[in-house]
Amino acid sequence: MPAPTKTDPAKSLPDPIDDQAAAALLVQSYQQIATEMGRFIVGQQEVIEQLVIAILAGGHCLLEGVPGLAKTAMIRSLSRTMDLSFRRIQFTPDLMPADITGTDIIQEDPTTGHRRFVFQKGPIFTQMLLADEINRTPPKTQAALLEAMQEHAVTVGGHTLKLEEPFFVLATQNPIEQEGTYPLPEAQKDRFIFLVKVDYPEREHERQIIARTTGTFTADLQPVINGEKIRQLQRVVRKVPVADHVLDFVLDLVRYTRPGNPESPAWVKDLVDWGAGPRACQNIVLAAKVRAVLRGRFHVTADDIEALALPVLRHRVVPTFNAEAEGIKVDDIITRILKVVPRSDSKKVL
Repeated sequence: MPAPTKTDPAKSLPDPIDDQAAAALLVQSYQQIATEMGRFIVGQQEVIEQLVIAILAGGHCLLEGVPGLAKTAMIRSLSRTMDLSFRRIQFTPDLMPADITGTDIIQEDPTTGHRRFVFQKGPIFTQMLLADEINRTPPKTQAALLEAMQEHAVTVGGHTLKLEEPFFVLATQNPIEQEGTYPLPEAQKDRFIFLVKVDYPEREHERQIIARTTGTFTADLQPVINGEKIRQLQRVVRKVPVADHVLDFVLDLVRYTRPGNPESPAWVKDLVDWGAGPRACQNIVLAAKVRAVLRGRFHVTADDIEALALPVLRHRVVPTFNAEAEGIKVDDIITRILKVVPRSDSKKVL
């Protein structure tokens, strides 16, 4: 089969004329990204969609799954479909904050002999950062990402340096390994728009994976979209309207996760220590706007909210010891809350 023709993503995609044209461009871009990634990644369509939604919503994404499920390969493949600068950091227990942000080094002027400090930028100065096995480094180093994820800037030696836009952190972590790992603080997990669960592949998909990875198969992925187009689409996504009853659905959903909320179901107090904060509302609305456009609508429905409730909320709800002792997972709690949240003005009996 002949190799695909290389294209300039900035020239191959037309400048959006209006919001509807931009929405069509978003759908087209997603389909091309999914097609390109499908040439290398087998299955995992829901994970790929959530990664793209997170990026077009302007958020960061945390992927969690057992070793060997191609989490890192998936992010690398995504980076190749986007004409963005890309860096990878392998998080280890001995990694220091300066290894991420950069550090001052002494340089000597060869003509005058004077020495001065020059800031050497670290790998965080990129547009797409892969934080591989982020829970293998101590909290002090994990915290080096906080300002960059929230402010898109890095402060070193009293000077604040802006990061190039768009900027995304895509992180991975393994849920089953305990030795040598440091769970992410709640404040840092809240910076991720999604916690995406990467599950085992289906039987036929696993057969294809074996065939591809044990043979001579190669895939030369082509860029589909560039940074400027991503920023344009992010601005368009924010224009998607959300009806009042859908906003009420979001508010009820998030507020029901809080055990101190008087309107929460009584059983929430027994199963939840801490519920989701306001950032959960912001993230789920932004992500739902992207999902709506991907499905050919320029308005958000409650179905969009419900479809994204788990990846948005599962890392923001902390279960009680009793819930964990009974084997009740966070996903079970969120699913149960979804069943009692009113979908319209009429309130259900809890």
